[in-house]
Amino acid sequence: MKLNTAPNMAQPDEFYERLIGMHRDLTPAQSEAANAALILLLANHIGDLDVLEQAMKIAHEDARQVS
Repeated sequence: MKLNTAPNMAQPDEFYERLIGMHRDLTPAQSEAANAALILLLANHIGDLDVLEQAMKIAHEDARQVS
């Protein structure tokens, strides 16, 4: 299976608001823990190691572009 990188959300702005809201009232350490938990929950939902590896590779490459 190939990772879908095309826009695929019906309400991307609503998702972003909820993602930001998830971090409200959390310390930086709690925010990092929430991000890690969300990643693991979504990875479990996807369940396909090849797709997850594709996503990790893209995320890694994107992160290396940040100065």
